[in-house]
Amino acid sequence: MVQLSATTQVESPQEWDLSDLYQGFDDPQLAQDLQALQQSAAQFREHYRGKVAELKPEAVASCLQQLETIAEKSGYVYAFPSLVFSADTRNTEAKQFLDKVMEALTIVENQLLFFDLELQKLDAEKFAELQASPALQTYSHYLDRIAELRPHKLSEEVEQTRNQDSLTGRQAFVQLRSVHLGEREYEPVTTPEGKTVTEEAELSALLFHPDADVRYDAYLSVRDVMHEHNSLYGFILNTIAQDHRIESQMRGYTGTLHKQLLADEVSEPVFRAIMEGTGSRFDLFQRYYQLKSKALGQKIRICDIYAPWTSGDELTPPVNYKAGVETLLTALEKFDVNYARRAEEFFIKNWVDAKVRPGKRGGAFCSYTHGKHSYLMLSYTDDYNSLFTLAHEMGHGLHFAWIGDRQSYFNSNPPMVLAEIASTFNELLLLDHLLKTAANDKVLTKSLITRQLEDQLNLLFRQSTISRLELAIHERAAEGSFDRKWVNAQWMELYRTLCGDAVELLPEHQYDWARIGHIFFKPFYCYQYTASNIVSLACYQKYLQTGKDFIPGYMELLAAGGSMNQVEALRRYVDVDIEDPATIRGALGYVESLLDQLQATL
Repeated sequence: MVQLSATTQVESPQEWDLSDLYQGFDDPQLAQDLQALQQSAAQFREHYRGKVAELKPEAVASCLQQLETIAEKSGYVYAFPSLVFSADTRNTEAKQFLDKVMEALTIVENQLLFFDLELQKLDAEKFAELQASPALQTYSHYLDRIAELRPHKLSEEVEQTRNQDSLTGRQAFVQLRSVHLGEREYEPVTTPEGKTVTEEAELSALLFHPDADVRYDAYLSVRDVMHEHNSLYGFILNTIAQDHRIESQMRGYTGTLHKQLLADEVSEPVFRAIMEGTGSRFDLFQRYYQLKSKALGQKIRICDIYAPWTSGDELTPPVNYKAGVETLLTALEKFDVNYARRAEEFFIKNWVDAKVRPGKRGGAFCSYTHGKHSYLMLSYTDDYNSLFTLAHEMGHGLHFAWIGDRQSYFNSNPPMVLAEIASTFNELLLLDHLLKTAANDKVLTKSLITRQLEDQLNLLFRQSTISRLELAIHERAAEGSFDRKWVNAQWMELYRTLCGDAVELLPEHQYDWARIGHIFFKPFYCYQYTASNIVSLACYQKYLQTGKDFIPGYMELLAAGGSMNQVEALRRYVDVDIEDPATIRGALGYVESLLDQLQATL
């Protein structure tokens, strides 16, 4: 196992150090950068507005470089208050400063809107000249995307109004949910071991507890809050969905799905194939929980789906933060030494916030600031679930590290399917390492295999079910408003179809959708977890087949970022074709093979 260097000794979950961005809200550099951004944007607008059609390719390239510099500094200014707020959603100063920054950056964005809009208005011959120019070769994918989105752009005045309205419109409602949820207090749950838990992250961790009553109480503690505020969250979701509908109509999209698929560079046939492929194999989900029910000798309730397979005498031991970090680094080092060293940097330099505390945003994320590095946030609760979450977010951080080495700002944001590959690949590396080290530990081995199965069932079936809910939501929004009762009913019906007779749905499950941040933040995000998992499994199979020869192409895939079409990148660098139905069947076959292995041990 990798031993951490003296400067990396992390005995307990650490808090991040944001000083690479700014020293605090009173840092004079923060105010100076904000002012400089507004000046740079105004000067750029004054110099180039109305003149883009006259620019030579070399001048367009220079303009794009200037815009990248502005965008990069905007990222610094936004990241600082956003990360402080995520770490403590009860921090009033952070919230107020974040509001101030978002308003200022919207003004900056509105100043610069004209450039892309004028590029989109160029005649076909002039635009083709730009695309063919060696001076703009670096920006070829960026220009291709401008061309694809050309039919859906509005006038500069309307685009500016949309941006400005977002501050008190859709984005404000997204923020309202985050603030409101962060202020909730949960009914305490005390375990038989005498530990009392009150925070959402720790309550969610209790769903893995061996005691059925503890799992039920922890499940209810969180869902009771969702129930109490069901009306508010339903109102917020309807408002956001209606705003997406209005925007789609204004821009000439056929609907919100069309808008998001185009933004995420995913074709509708691929989306439909993923939804249909996973929807045709709900039997795998049901088979797993039928096996689990038989093994545990009890009906599996929705609050029991993560219950341990092992008895109280055979529980897997906790994994403290230091051991978790060392285990992860060892697993990554076996893949590639340089890959592991770059991961270690996150812990050495405190780019990770893993401490559990009141007011902290739920879930986990990786926040990348181009020109700097990524910050990782999670709530580490000394268990294997937290360790795999750390591996997942570290995958994102390493992906962006490779992007940062090679790509400029406009090529730094990978399409969403590519964006989740490294995170899932990291989890597979960790799983293989743990299985090998636990070869003689039957209890841990079984726990790891069943955990992997449950993770796969989540990625392939739960995440795609969330997108099925979104299909229903946005189809209904196109017809008119909906309320919380309608969403509750849709969610329960979708879960009844997924679970069949294998899992008992509790009445409180109807409120569970409100916990899913992505349906508020960004529609049709969750199926991309499914798509990325399918691709990651295909990549991992290639790695197992070819060994170290796979690594150079994989690193090139990571480094490509958003510089090329993701389907083409997958084919070129790792020989994986997401448009081939066999790739989807391969992922489902992998789960079926794990089920067969599990059943053979029972």
